[in-house]
Amino acid sequence: MGRMSANSPRLLLCGTVALLVTGPVVGALDDSEHPAIAYSTSQAGDAVARLQERVERGEVRLARDPEKGYLPAVLRELKIPLSSQTLVFSKTSLQRDLISPRTPRALYFNDETYVGWVPRAPVLELASVDARLGTVFYVLDQSDSRPRFVRKNGECLQCHTAARTGQVPGLIVRSIFTDPTGQPHFFNRNYNTTDASPWEERWGGWYVSGTHGKIRHLGNLGAVARNVEQIDAPDLEVGANVTRLDRYFDPQPYPTPHSDLVALMLLQHQSHLHNLMIRAGYEARMALHYEEGVGEALDKPAGGHLESTHRRVKSATEPLVRALLFVGEAPLANPVQGTSRFAGEFPAAGPRDRRGRSLRDLDLRTRLLRYPCSYLIHSAQFDALPDLAKQHVYRRLWEVLLGRDTSPEFHHLRPADRQALREILEETRPGFAAARPAL
Repeated sequence: MGRMSANSPRLLLCGTVALLVTGPVVGALDDSEHPAIAYSTSQAGDAVARLQERVERGEVRLARDPEKGYLPAVLRELKIPLSSQTLVFSKTSLQRDLISPRTPRALYFNDETYVGWVPRAPVLELASVDARLGTVFYVLDQSDSRPRFVRKNGECLQCHTAARTGQVPGLIVRSIFTDPTGQPHFFNRNYNTTDASPWEERWGGWYVSGTHGKIRHLGNLGAVARNVEQIDAPDLEVGANVTRLDRYFDPQPYPTPHSDLVALMLLQHQSHLHNLMIRAGYEARMALHYEEGVGEALDKPAGGHLESTHRRVKSATEPLVRALLFVGEAPLANPVQGTSRFAGEFPAAGPRDRRGRSLRDLDLRTRLLRYPCSYLIHSAQFDALPDLAKQHVYRRLWEVLLGRDTSPEFHHLRPADRQALREILEETRPGFAAARPAL
C-alpha cells in the first residue's frame, strides 16, 4: 500500500490485499476521477473513516498494546474477528523488508474492511470499501500516541487501480512462487485468484492451515522450495493438509497460530465481488451523470432512462450477477475444514429467513456456500448501488432463479438451489421481493 524504494522490484501487490476481475471490464481507463465519482477529492464514508470520526469526537479511545500496537483495538472497533487471520509470506507489501516465511504478514477481514499487520512493523495497513468511492487505503502509525488513520491515494492506486482490479480502486489476491526468503519469482508462473480459480493455482506465497483430502494447492510451499527446479515442478504433497504452522515459523507473536483455509476461501471470493460492485457502481453513476447532461437534448423518456444508459448498466451488472451466483466456481473434490473458529463464527453475522436459512451458511463439502448466492448482496456496498443497477441485478436474478434463463453457465444451480435462493432473498432483501415479475 505504498511506494517502493528505488532499488526495490516493482511489486504487483502493494497493499493489504488485491484482486483480478475475471469478467469483462466495461471501462477502459481509470474512471475514479470522473465527476460522478471524484475519488481523491470526496470525503470517504467507509468503516475506517467512520472510526476516525469517532476517535476525533472522543467516543473511542484506541488502546496501544505493547507487543501488537493498535492491532487489537482496531480489530475490536471494526468488528473484525481474530479467527479471520490469514498469513502471507511473499514480499509483496509496503513493508516487504519485514516479511518472510519466518515473519509472515497477517491479514484480518470482515465484509468491508481488511487490516494488514507485521510484527514490529511501524504501521498498520488498511483497505476499506467505501460504498460509493470504492476501496480506500489507509496507514496507521503504530508509535503515534494520538492515532490517526491516514488516507493513501497516489501510492496505493499505482497498483490498486489497474486492469487487475477492473480499472477501479480495488483489491487483488495473488498467488505467486517465492524463494525461501519470501522474494517473489516474478518470472515464473503467478496467478490472480478468485473462487473460480483451480485449486492447484491458489495460495502461492501464503500459509494454509486446514484439511482438504486429495485436493492440492500451492500454499506453504515457498518456505521449503530451495531452488528453481522445486518451483518449476513443485511437490504439492509437501504443503497439503497442514494443520499446524509452527513447523515453518514461530506463531507466538501472532494473535492466533492459524492461516485458516476457510478464511482464505472467503477472502478470495469476497475480494472479487467487491471489485465487481465497484465497477457496476461506477458505470451506473457515470451513465446517469451523462444522462443528466444530455437527457433533454436526446428526448429522455419521462420518468425513465435513455436506452444507452440501460445498455451500459446492464453490461456492467451482468458480471456481478454471474459472480453473485458463483458461476464457474471450482468444485470441491473433497470436504475442507479450517483450523480456527472462523467457520463457526462466520455464519452468525447474516440475516436469516423464517426457516433459519442464511446466505452465510457454509457447505465446504462440494462448494463454498450451502446456498450459492453471495452474502455480499446484503452489504452496505450493494445497498448503495444506484437503483437502476440494483433493478438490473434483481431482474436478472429472478430470470435465473425462476428458470427463465437456461444458459449453460447457470446449470450448476439445481432446482432446489433456485427455490431456496428465491425464498431466502424474498424474505431478507425487500428490493428483490419488490422486483418479482408476474408469473
